[in-house]
Amino acid sequence: MELAHHSKKDIGALGEKVAVEYLKRQGMKMVAKNVARKTGEIDVIAREGNTLHFVEVKTLVCENFPVPGGTRDEYDPSLNLHEMKIRRVARTSEWYVATIDWEGDWQVDGVLVWLRRRDGMAQVRYLPQIL
Repeated sequence: MELAHHSKKDIGALGEKVAVEYLKRQGMKMVAKNVARKTGEIDVIAREGNTLHFVEVKTLVCENFPVPGGTRDEYDPSLNLHEMKIRRVARTSEWYVATIDWEGDWQVDGVLVWLRRRDGMAQVRYLPQIL
């Protein structure tokens, strides 16, 4: 799948789909996607045991995947995972936990997704407990 003509919204949705599949392969069960409130939006809510994971997904289209351990460059979607965004996800997560009377643990995580432009192949990096 060539990604050159996809919209930013389409790229974000594809990145979330890749993130969900990655989390499932790590043993997590999906609870919800795209939960929105005035305080913000949660891209993915997953459950692992007695812990809810509120996941912010950042996706970037690149020509080539970054080299692990390499220098930070234009292919780093974590640049868009800034403190204000993380706090917004945390506030919305607090609301969600209170709404469902959750009594277990919960945390805010990040998933970075690189999509290679020429073929749509993905590289994923999971960032647990970013807050």
